[in-house]
Order: sequence, then C-alpha cells, then structure tokens
Amino acid sequence: MYEFIQKFHSGWAYLALLLLVVAVINSVVGLVGNKEFTAKDRKIAMFGLIGTHTQLLVGVILYFVSPLGFASLGQMSDKALRLTSLEHPLINIIAIVLITVGWTKHKKSSISKSKFKAISIFYGLGLVLILSRIPWSMWF
Repeated sequence: MYEFIQKFHSGWAYLALLLLVVAVINSVVGLVGNKEFTAKDRKIAMFGLIGTHTQLLVGVILYFVSPLGFASLGQMSDKALRLTSLEHPLINIIAIVLITVGWTKHKKSSISKSKFKAISIFYGLGLVLILSRIPWSMWF
C-alpha cells in the first residue's frame, strides 16, 4: 500500500505542477495583456487549485504511512530526513494555503485585473515554495 501511495504522490506531482504553472502563466498573460477574466481563466485557476489540493491529500496520507514522514520527525541532524519529515510537508502546506487565498481573493473581486493579479501573486508564490521543497534527489 505504501509503495502505491508513494508512486501516486510522485506521479500526481507532475500533473499538479503542470496545472499550477499553466494557471500562473495564464494569469500573468491576462494581467499584462489587460484581458477580460473569462470562464476559461476561472477553470484554469480552479484546475490548479484542485490539482494541488489532491496532491496535499495524498501527501498527508503518505506522511503518516511512510518511514520518511512522521516516523522520522525527530531526526533533524539528517538533512534528507529533515526535508521529508518537516520541510517538505510544512512548506507545501503553506504554499497550498497561499494558493487557496489567491482563489478566494479572486472570487471576491469583480474587476478582471484584480482577479488576474490575485491568482498571479498567490499561485506564483505557492509555486515557488513548492519548487523550493521538492526532494529532487528522490524524484528522478
């Protein structure tokens, strides 16, 4: 069971990152181009939100069944274990909170420019945080 969840978490990460990158690029293009925020733009942002939330759900399950997750939490002197047991989950939760804040702020706005701006800033910050804490050595 652990191996399936771990493989799913790693595989889904590619899709979640792709959706998030597309959402950020789409919102930056819309912001810079002074475009009107359409249903297509909302769907792109929503897919980025759904992709990252699904990744979080699978990651939380993996955290508690993995020997590299909760079971290794006290071993802060080992850089690799600290990354998988503390830094990766904590920073990614913060990133997904930022993405959720961006989604919420965009929904509350009625002006296209502020919708694109909220998604650009918050999704972009979330993307940078996620990329900063991916355990690259374990991914490839």
